[in-house]
Amino acid sequence: MKRLVVLGGGYGGLKTLLGLLENQLPDDIEITLIDRNPYHSIKTEFYTIAAGTSAEKDVRLDFPDDKRVQYVYGEIDHIDTENEEITFSDSSKAVPYDYLVIGLGCEDNYHGIDGAREFTNSVQTFENARYTGLAVCNLKAYGKVSVVGAGLSGIEVASEIRESRPDLNIRLLDRGSTVLKAFDSKIQEYVAEWFTANDVDVIHHANVEYVEKDGVCNNGVCYVNDVTIWTAGVRPNYLVRELPFSKDNQEKIMVNEFYQVPEKKNVYVLGDCASSEFSPSAQLAGQQGEQLAEILFDVLRDKQPKKPGKIKLKGTLGSLGKSDGFGNMMQKPMTGLLPRIAKSGVLWLNKRH
Repeated sequence: MKRLVVLGGGYGGLKTLLGLLENQLPDDIEITLIDRNPYHSIKTEFYTIAAGTSAEKDVRLDFPDDKRVQYVYGEIDHIDTENEEITFSDSSKAVPYDYLVIGLGCEDNYHGIDGAREFTNSVQTFENARYTGLAVCNLKAYGKVSVVGAGLSGIEVASEIRESRPDLNIRLLDRGSTVLKAFDSKIQEYVAEWFTANDVDVIHHANVEYVEKDGVCNNGVCYVNDVTIWTAGVRPNYLVRELPFSKDNQEKIMVNEFYQVPEKKNVYVLGDCASSEFSPSAQLAGQQGEQLAEILFDVLRDKQPKKPGKIKLKGTLGSLGKSDGFGNMMQKPMTGLLPRIAKSGVLWLNKRH
């Protein structure tokens, strides 16, 4: 019996599982998927939960119902690569493996800033997004919200809250001189104008020094607010950072062209946990999962896997509420309704698949 364990039912882990299940697997393969939740979370839509504009059922999907897969739900305590088993926080029976896929995603990077972990809300997990949504939706009229970080997550969180709660005072703290510094200048200008038109206060060249229960202190000025939401960077899941494998300068595990850990070639890593030339994204994790499924299908049949092709990302789409957006489409910067419709279409297709 060959035991394959997949850690994490996110984009990478789920695509790996789906790809394997599309094939006729040998009878001696036992697949186990381990996740904290009994469903796949559509993480790219967590900002809607934080803003209270979507119901939870709209941003989660059932895992495949297939007799070839068994599911274990719980909080992982330790990935024991020496004894080749996974242990759990509640002392549940350990799950052994012969082959391991690690796709545990990322968590907030607080950059050592005092009070950031204790006094900010997050959108990095379903549970955190729920708490953030509750905090925002419970605010009284004219409450104050600060969003720290003006990358894609921060932009979508701030704009969705603005559309959900026109009464709130919303502040966006941007470390750079312009929002969305990784995007085309046309997109940057469009989003900046959208925030101005919709009365979202954007503060550039932000340098958050510390966070308190009722405010955030930036460049010597302390802004009093009711809710502070942190979207200022991510790092691999702490369980991955603890592993005794070589890592890059972003704490991601170094892997070879087959997504294997060179020190332990029965361990595969993908998504936000694996070192890559690309920035973390659901699209990247999904494509890696598709490739890894093909690799594992060969490995599990004792065949030499083919070298996977080069990852080709199709661009990035973002939303500004329900009827406006931006993104790179067909290698061109696009703004307005069209990219927003495209983003909704991509979500619909992923749900259907």
